[in-house]
Amino acid sequence: MDKLLAYRQCLRETLEKSKSLASQIDKNSSVLQNIHENLPVLSAEIRSTCTRKATLSAVGECVNRAFGPVSAVLKMYDSVCGLEQSILVGPGPTGGGIVEYISVLKQLEGAMMFLTDNCGLAMQWIEDIVKLLDENEKGDDKYLLNVKKSLRILSKIKSIEARSRLDGGILNGSLNELELMFRKLVKDDLSNSHIQIIIERLKENNRFENCMTTFVDVRSSNSRASFEALDLSYLEIEISESDSIQKFEDHTAQWGKHIKFSLKHILEAEYELCKSTFDKFGSEDSLACFAKIASQSGFLELLEFGIKITQAKKDAIKLLKLLDIFTILDNLRMDFNKLFGSKQCEKIQNQTRALIKRIVEGASEIFRELSLQVEAQRYNTMPPLDGGVPRLVTFVTNYCVMLLENDYKPILTQVLSIHQIWNKKRSLEGILKYELQNILDSLEVNLETWSSTLEDTDLSYFFLMNNYIYLYEFMQGTSLGDLVGDKMVNGYKRKMQNYAQAYLKHSWGKLPSILSEDELLLFSSGRTSSQELVKNRLREFNDTFEDLYKAQSNWIVSDNAALREKACQLIVHTVVPYYRSFLRNYSHLVENESSSSKYVKYSASSLEGMICSLFVQPNVIRLSRSHSSKSNQLIGKLRNAVASQFRVAPIST
Repeated sequence: MDKLLAYRQCLRETLEKSKSLASQIDKNSSVLQNIHENLPVLSAEIRSTCTRKATLSAVGECVNRAFGPVSAVLKMYDSVCGLEQSILVGPGPTGGGIVEYISVLKQLEGAMMFLTDNCGLAMQWIEDIVKLLDENEKGDDKYLLNVKKSLRILSKIKSIEARSRLDGGILNGSLNELELMFRKLVKDDLSNSHIQIIIERLKENNRFENCMTTFVDVRSSNSRASFEALDLSYLEIEISESDSIQKFEDHTAQWGKHIKFSLKHILEAEYELCKSTFDKFGSEDSLACFAKIASQSGFLELLEFGIKITQAKKDAIKLLKLLDIFTILDNLRMDFNKLFGSKQCEKIQNQTRALIKRIVEGASEIFRELSLQVEAQRYNTMPPLDGGVPRLVTFVTNYCVMLLENDYKPILTQVLSIHQIWNKKRSLEGILKYELQNILDSLEVNLETWSSTLEDTDLSYFFLMNNYIYLYEFMQGTSLGDLVGDKMVNGYKRKMQNYAQAYLKHSWGKLPSILSEDELLLFSSGRTSSQELVKNRLREFNDTFEDLYKAQSNWIVSDNAALREKACQLIVHTVVPYYRSFLRNYSHLVENESSSSKYVKYSASSLEGMICSLFVQPNVIRLSRSHSSKSNQLIGKLRNAVASQFRVAPIST
């Protein structure tokens, strides 16, 4: 009774605050008002019954027992009326208004539940009274009718809660209002504490699923808007097996940035918001909400574009791009595991696995086919007519070094290792060395094959010398040279020396033999005979030298100035000492001739100068010793140089 009195005092204060809304309450609560007007009749009848104990002693005990529940119902009904008035006012504009509104709603629900329970108890006792009156006081019809009327009134009061939860009922309307508040708060990112007390109230009224649906709908819309602001129009591009991946290089770079941004700045925030909102009610619920938000945000479309990229034409540059994409995903692995590690994110997990599978299998396939593709260029490429290093050679060697640099080697090793595990093959040890040696072996066979197509034997030897100089010098101090080992590198040196000797002997080695002194010694006693021999030999030397110089003036020694100078010095040492000696011993025989310049056309120093002007060095693409710092610039140069000539196509068996 103390509690009921407290309730009554609280309700009276509430009624004072709500007098201005009396007309609205009257309009919306006419049925309840009628009940209220008839309740005093019930009370009066019960009290009257109590005064008639002398004549109704059989029902006296029932009346006493019914009086308590009926009185409680009366007082609680007053409370319900007051609470309804406060609910109709609605929440205020502040957070405190929301809290107060939910508090009043909770009280109203409790009061209505109290009415439902206590009306049932009161009705049991009154039903007993009706039964006793029917048996003992049949003549007092007026009294019996009043008691039955009271029973009907209690029945209506008992159904107040049920009616209030139907469409148009006050509780149903209040809960709908709460759901609207919840949507607005979620959309505007307002206080999470307010959101949670709303969820608690709605959960108590079996509307928790509505909360989750609303939350997912609003947050998915917000995250989609964030994705659309990134300008993801490139996601609609179609990519086929005939398209070069270079065509989509800018889009691929954008994709990598967008994947990272979407995880770090969009989905991470949604994940944390889901946890802070729903973890209190169950982690499974928060994860389920996030999974739906992530799937509907646009992130699946980003993953789908990654799969599109893997469908591009297979070539050497594609291997680098696949490794770049794998690096992006690998660097974000912890973010992926955190955000999408639950079973609720199965759809994104499957899409991510499909992307990684395409990357690993595609990169492994291209890498293992590189040696075959070098071999495939054997009969599709002609050696340069200047005896220089073919662009394919510079591309392949630089490309191999790039694969072994810090930017790519760890990722390539990881990718190959994953592929080995998936296919239950032998360990990764030795695979890199084995495959790169195969590539270089195929390159050597290409060089030998190309040299055989050159009709000029001098050029053929020069071409091989030049390329083995390049290979030997290139390998020095590089990760590629360290990997393939000294045996292969020293093999290049031996071949370089052998072809250099063959070139000098077959080409410039003709000149010293022309300046032979053997016959001159035989004719040493006859000046005229010796003079003619000297003229003939100088004339033949000049003609042969000029032919060689003219033929080789456009030949080049690739790599660097030091090697060009070294090649020139080899020729100088082969020719100039013999020429200088011949002039010293026999030039006096023609010096007094009127046309002496026709025979002694060159001094030893001018001859040396002309030889040293040979083999002008071109611009060659080559890695510096600090490969990593310039790898990005080099990639672009390599692509422009030979990427279109060195593409990977299916190898027929």
